[in-house]
Amino acid sequence: MSYFLVGLFLLALIFVVASNVFGLPGNWINLLLIGLWKWTHPEMEAGWWFFLALLAIASIGELLEFGSQFWGAKKYGGSTKGSWGALAGALVGAVLGAPLFMGLGAILGALLGAFVGAFVVEVIRSRPWAEALHAAKGAMFGRVLGTVAKLGLGMVMLALTLPRVWPT
Repeated sequence: MSYFLVGLFLLALIFVVASNVFGLPGNWINLLLIGLWKWTHPEMEAGWWFFLALLAIASIGELLEFGSQFWGAKKYGGSTKGSWGALAGALVGAVLGAPLFMGLGAILGALLGAFVGAFVVEVIRSRPWAEALHAAKGAMFGRVLGTVAKLGLGMVMLALTLPRVWPT
Protein backbone atom coordinates (compact mmCIF):
# COMPACT_ATOMS: atom_id res chain seq x y z
CA MET A 1 0.00 0.00 0.00
CA SER A 2 1.43 3.36 -0.93
CA TYR A 3 1.85 6.33 1.33
CA PHE A 4 0.35 8.46 -1.42
CA LEU A 5 -2.93 6.52 -1.49
CA VAL A 6 -3.20 6.51 2.31
CA GLY A 7 -2.40 10.23 2.38
CA LEU A 8 -5.18 10.95 -0.12
CA PHE A 9 -7.61 8.87 1.91
CA LEU A 10 -6.71 10.66 5.14
CA LEU A 11 -6.98 14.02 3.39
CA ALA A 12 -10.47 13.04 2.20
CA LEU A 13 -11.41 12.09 5.78
CA ILE A 14 -10.20 15.49 7.03
CA PHE A 15 -12.28 17.34 4.43
CA VAL A 16 -15.31 15.25 5.32
CA VAL A 17 -14.85 15.99 9.04
CA ALA A 18 -14.72 19.68 8.13
CA SER A 19 -18.05 19.32 6.32
CA ASN A 20 -19.68 19.04 9.78
CA VAL A 21 -19.25 22.80 10.03
CA PHE A 22 -21.64 23.18 7.08
CA GLY A 23 -24.31 21.06 8.72
CA LEU A 24 -23.52 18.03 6.58
CA PRO A 25 -23.39 14.50 8.04
CA GLY A 26 -19.60 14.37 7.93
CA ASN A 27 -19.17 11.81 10.70
CA TRP A 28 -21.55 9.40 8.98
CA ILE A 29 -19.81 9.85 5.65
CA ASN A 30 -16.47 9.16 7.34
CA LEU A 31 -17.89 6.01 8.90
CA LEU A 32 -18.95 4.86 5.44
CA LEU A 33 -15.55 5.76 3.91
CA ILE A 34 -13.67 3.93 6.68
CA GLY A 35 -15.91 0.90 6.14
CA LEU A 36 -15.15 1.00 2.40
CA TRP A 37 -11.44 1.25 3.18
CA LYS A 38 -11.68 -1.83 5.42
CA TRP A 39 -13.58 -3.67 2.70
CA THR A 40 -10.94 -2.87 0.07
CA HIS A 41 -8.03 -3.32 2.51
CA PRO A 42 -8.90 -6.36 4.63
CA GLU A 43 -5.50 -6.20 6.34
CA MET A 44 -6.66 -3.08 8.21
CA GLU A 45 -6.69 -3.87 11.92
CA ALA A 46 -10.27 -2.91 12.65
CA GLY A 47 -12.94 -5.30 13.80
CA TRP A 48 -16.58 -5.01 14.71
CA TRP A 49 -15.78 -3.31 18.03
CA PHE A 50 -13.88 -0.57 16.24
CA PHE A 51 -16.78 0.10 13.90
CA LEU A 52 -19.30 -0.06 16.73
CA ALA A 53 -17.20 2.53 18.59
CA LEU A 54 -17.19 4.79 15.51
CA LEU A 55 -20.95 4.28 15.17
CA ALA A 56 -21.41 5.28 18.82
CA ILE A 57 -19.23 8.37 18.39
CA ALA A 58 -21.14 9.47 15.28
CA SER A 59 -24.46 8.92 17.06
CA ILE A 60 -23.34 10.92 20.10
CA GLY A 61 -22.24 13.71 17.75
CA GLU A 62 -25.70 13.90 16.21
CA LEU A 63 -27.39 13.85 19.60
CA LEU A 64 -25.12 16.62 20.85
CA GLU A 65 -25.62 18.73 17.74
CA PHE A 66 -29.39 18.67 17.89
CA GLY A 67 -29.72 18.38 21.65
CA SER A 68 -27.51 21.36 22.40
CA GLN A 69 -29.67 23.60 20.22
CA PHE A 70 -32.74 22.53 22.18
CA TRP A 71 -30.82 22.90 25.45
CA GLY A 72 -29.63 26.40 24.51
CA ALA A 73 -33.12 27.54 23.63
CA LYS A 74 -34.56 26.07 26.83
CA LYS A 75 -31.81 27.55 29.00
CA TYR A 76 -32.56 30.99 27.56
CA GLY A 77 -36.30 30.61 28.10
CA GLY A 78 -37.41 29.19 24.76
CA SER A 79 -40.25 26.78 24.23
CA THR A 80 -40.11 23.34 22.66
CA LYS A 81 -41.89 24.71 19.60
CA GLY A 82 -39.33 27.50 19.43
CA SER A 83 -36.58 24.87 19.50
CA TRP A 84 -38.18 23.07 16.57
CA GLY A 85 -38.41 26.42 14.80
CA ALA A 86 -34.69 26.91 15.42
CA LEU A 87 -33.93 23.48 13.98
CA ALA A 88 -36.01 24.15 10.86
CA GLY A 89 -34.51 27.61 10.53
CA ALA A 90 -30.97 26.23 10.81
CA LEU A 91 -31.61 23.70 8.04
CA VAL A 92 -33.22 26.25 5.75
CA GLY A 93 -30.53 28.82 6.51
CA ALA A 94 -27.74 26.35 5.75
CA VAL A 95 -29.29 25.43 2.41
CA LEU A 96 -29.98 29.04 1.41
CA GLY A 97 -26.57 30.22 2.59
CA ALA A 98 -24.57 27.43 0.94
CA PRO A 99 -24.09 29.23 -2.41
CA LEU A 100 -22.68 32.32 -0.68
CA PHE A 101 -19.01 32.93 0.12
CA MET A 102 -17.83 29.74 -1.62
CA GLY A 103 -19.95 27.54 0.66
CA LEU A 104 -19.07 29.30 3.91
CA GLY A 105 -22.46 30.98 3.82
CA ALA A 106 -23.94 27.69 5.03
CA ILE A 107 -22.34 28.24 8.43
CA LEU A 108 -23.72 31.75 8.77
CA GLY A 109 -27.03 30.64 7.29
CA ALA A 110 -27.41 27.84 9.84
CA LEU A 111 -26.64 30.15 12.75
CA LEU A 112 -28.85 32.95 11.50
CA GLY A 113 -31.56 30.44 10.58
CA ALA A 114 -31.55 28.96 14.09
CA PHE A 115 -31.88 32.46 15.53
CA VAL A 116 -34.64 33.57 13.15
CA GLY A 117 -36.53 30.26 13.39
CA ALA A 118 -36.66 30.36 17.18
CA PHE A 119 -37.50 34.07 17.22
CA VAL A 120 -40.36 33.81 14.71
CA VAL A 121 -41.97 30.85 16.48
CA GLU A 122 -41.69 32.52 19.88
CA VAL A 123 -43.24 35.75 18.54
CA ILE A 124 -46.05 33.78 16.87
CA ARG A 125 -46.69 32.16 20.26
CA SER A 126 -47.28 35.70 21.63
CA ARG A 127 -44.04 35.93 23.59
CA PRO A 128 -42.73 39.47 24.21
CA TRP A 129 -39.98 40.52 21.79
CA ALA A 130 -37.33 40.67 24.50
CA GLU A 131 -38.07 37.11 25.63
CA ALA A 132 -38.21 35.86 22.04
CA LEU A 133 -34.84 37.48 21.29
CA HIS A 134 -33.33 35.94 24.40
CA ALA A 135 -34.62 32.46 23.49
CA ALA A 136 -33.40 32.87 19.90
CA LYS A 137 -29.95 33.82 21.15
CA GLY A 138 -29.89 30.64 23.24
CA ALA A 139 -30.87 28.51 20.25
CA MET A 140 -28.08 30.07 18.19
CA PHE A 141 -25.49 29.54 20.95
CA GLY A 142 -26.66 25.96 21.35
CA ARG A 143 -26.24 25.44 17.62
CA VAL A 144 -22.65 26.69 17.80
CA LEU A 145 -21.92 24.44 20.79
CA GLY A 146 -23.44 21.41 19.06
CA THR A 147 -21.53 21.99 15.84
CA VAL A 148 -18.25 22.31 17.73
CA ALA A 149 -18.99 19.11 19.68
CA LYS A 150 -19.84 17.21 16.50
CA LEU A 151 -16.69 18.50 14.82
CA GLY A 152 -14.60 17.45 17.83
CA LEU A 153 -16.07 13.96 17.79
CA GLY A 154 -15.30 13.74 14.08
CA MET A 155 -11.68 14.52 14.95
CA VAL A 156 -11.76 11.71 17.52
CA MET A 157 -12.98 9.33 14.80
CA LEU A 158 -10.14 10.50 12.59
CA ALA A 159 -7.59 10.05 15.38
CA LEU A 160 -8.81 6.49 16.02
CA THR A 161 -8.64 5.67 12.33
CA LEU A 162 -5.23 7.14 11.52
CA PRO A 163 -3.06 4.45 13.14
CA ARG A 164 -5.16 1.71 11.55
CA VAL A 165 -4.74 2.91 7.97
CA TRP A 166 -1.22 4.34 8.04
CA PRO A 167 1.26 1.72 6.79
CA THR A 168 3.94 0.67 9.27
